[in-house]
Amino acid sequence: MEVTTLDVAHLLDGQLDDVPAQALSGFAGIEDASKGDLTFLANLAYEGHLYTTGASAVLVSKEFVPSAPVQAGTCLIRVDDPYAAMAKLMQAFGGGETDQSAETQIHPSAVIADSAEIGMGVSIGAHCYVGSGSKVGAGTKMMTGSIVGEGCSIGADVILGMRSVIGDQCTVGDHCILQIGATIGADGFGFAPTDSGFEKIPQLGNVTIAAGCEIGAGTTIDRATLGSTVLDEGVKLDNLIQVAHNVRIGKHTVIAAQTGIAGSTEIGSHCMIGGQVGINGHIKIANGTKVAAKSGITASITTPNQVMQGNPAQPIRKHQHMQLAIRKLAREFTRSGQAQGSNKADSKPRL
Repeated sequence: MEVTTLDVAHLLDGQLDDVPAQALSGFAGIEDASKGDLTFLANLAYEGHLYTTGASAVLVSKEFVPSAPVQAGTCLIRVDDPYAAMAKLMQAFGGGETDQSAETQIHPSAVIADSAEIGMGVSIGAHCYVGSGSKVGAGTKMMTGSIVGEGCSIGADVILGMRSVIGDQCTVGDHCILQIGATIGADGFGFAPTDSGFEKIPQLGNVTIAAGCEIGAGTTIDRATLGSTVLDEGVKLDNLIQVAHNVRIGKHTVIAAQTGIAGSTEIGSHCMIGGQVGINGHIKIANGTKVAAKSGITASITTPNQVMQGNPAQPIRKHQHMQLAIRKLAREFTRSGQAQGSNKADSKPRL
């Protein structure tokens, strides 16, 4: 990264403080930044660090007003959204896309089926596997131990993290990232009860992941019984999430860690789901829904853009009112118990 504060301001359509342009060489957190570093202030809980940081430049919102003098060597670049602006810069200067015209590199220990198609500029690490009939797009990186099954289609500039697995017949779009140990296309949890026990139902479908998705470490996405389990464009899944068979997740939905989604549920686009949320099967969640952590979604949510909380989840204001009522009721019971105890004490004979 070799740019100036003026370059950054132009790229972000930002406003640069009236100071001479300075050279920038890297990124750092606001607490640890030093000369040449670019950092950002999005959460005002960290404002105190702004006045002690050694960074050469800090991204702040256009409305931000410092409550103390900023260090002499630090300039402010005012943007609409400092967090989003920092992400844009890190994408632009933090490595960039793979050169798809570069030479393909395959480690000697990797096993590649003769019928597999490997694009230009692909990097395949040690102990990787690509099955028969699979296609790996240009510029894709397969890290150590990653596996692509038979008949798969992997797009361009995909990153398959160490020990990530893509099962047979699954599809991953361009610019996707699978973190360490992600598993795509394991059998869905399908069993039919019989007099002699549970009979396994063959899982004959696949998983289809659109462009720009990211799958966290240890997250599992089951293949469909029939048809496809689908992640639409730009979906972001955190670590340790379970997505069951035939689930569909809409565009640009984000889901935090340890959430579990039961089979055949449809989640809309632009939803935000907190950690440790449990979602029932065969229901629908409307576009723009936000779900607080540890909530339980037991029925369909048909009204878009609601904030839900609780178990079972309900609109957050209703949940909060219910919690206040429970606390009030608990206080009344406590007072009542104390009063009864006092009356009993008063009724005891005294010597």
